[in-house]
Amino acid sequence: MNLATMRKLDRWLGVPLCGALTALRALARVVGTPRPRPVRRILFVKLAEQGSTVLAASALRRAEQLVGREHLFILVFEENRFIIDMLGIILPENVITIQTKGVLPTLRNTLGAVRRVRKLKVDAAIDLEFFARSTAALSYLSGAQTRVGFHAFQGEGPYRGNLMTHRLRFNPHMHAAQTFRTLVDAIEQPAKPLPTSPLRVPDADEPPPQFVPSELELARVTALLPHGSGARTPLVLLNANCSDMIPLRAWPRERYVDLAQRLLAARPDVIIGLTGGPGEATQVQQLADEIASDRCVMLAGRTSLRELLVLYSLADVLVTNDSGPAHFATMTPIDIVVLFGPEHPSLFAPRGPRSHVMWAGLACSPCVSALNNRNSICRNNLCMQAIETQQVLEQVLSIVRSRAANDGAATTTEWKYAPHTTQLRVLNAT
Repeated sequence: MNLATMRKLDRWLGVPLCGALTALRALARVVGTPRPRPVRRILFVKLAEQGSTVLAASALRRAEQLVGREHLFILVFEENRFIIDMLGIILPENVITIQTKGVLPTLRNTLGAVRRVRKLKVDAAIDLEFFARSTAALSYLSGAQTRVGFHAFQGEGPYRGNLMTHRLRFNPHMHAAQTFRTLVDAIEQPAKPLPTSPLRVPDADEPPPQFVPSELELARVTALLPHGSGARTPLVLLNANCSDMIPLRAWPRERYVDLAQRLLAARPDVIIGLTGGPGEATQVQQLADEIASDRCVMLAGRTSLRELLVLYSLADVLVTNDSGPAHFATMTPIDIVVLFGPEHPSLFAPRGPRSHVMWAGLACSPCVSALNNRNSICRNNLCMQAIETQQVLEQVLSIVRSRAANDGAATTTEWKYAPHTTQLRVLNAT
């Protein structure tokens, strides 16, 4: 089921469902409120967006400290469980999935997932999807007495009923990793005074679990590269794609072609890999044809998601639009150059010393946030067009030189949230 259909379902079915469940909750409270029980089992609800799931690593670890790993559960779409397994914080048998294959099959699968969750008798449900109606409903239907999530108090976000016991106000000035961590910290707070609380903004800056490929995996992926490179030859990966959730995040594709050609001319030793999913292979092949170099290889659709992490472990630099791969790459030693526009890097940038953010800082940017359900009236992403090829090239060349000076070794900087954000001078923005 595609994203457009999911969004329509979330709106046209989610709003009345949340309204009905809110009325049911109000009726149940008249009958009597059950005595709160200690939180011993926690369910996370995070259906979509694998990239932001990486940012939830600190929240997952905090929950693990509270109740133990065996008592952590998560509800996700089947196609998004990969990153949960890669993080390795939640046990595989504790991952409950929903398959999305058509409207009716998805609804049936969702009901089955709800039945499974209720059998677990979780004590707390934490909604990590900001203002989605479906996840608010699922949190309520989980049977958890403690339910933590965001609430639209004064129209501060889309309506999704009144289904949370611990209602928080969405703070658009906190990084997503801090936001997720705050949701877990709220479990230990009394519900009545929320959203006012003594909670301070958490650091949430510990690194995600680091991916370690096997020798067999390294050999398999290295064989995909020209001349068997990947060990010492500089390898730069270009991800010219972004999810269909926010197509405005895409840097113009012709800029990727221009960047690759300039990089190949500037560094005769560099090899370029073009990445993407199986559904993007045709478009990526067109890019490779335009670049027209035997030092440029089309890798889209040729690796599994796990092998993509292996590829990141071999490479020096990833240049990417703001998308999931930018966050996956933080689990490896690669340097990441992330191009931001319609969303703000202070909220969603990959975290770590090898994260290099480029953002033009136009007055209309960001135009996408959780408060507008990540929708925008913009149809011409000047914020991305304002990032010039030469600016990205200089950043990439600087990283390649720095890594070469260290013999390709990853930086030894202590891991902390310190992305290198470059606010660019806007050129040719009209």
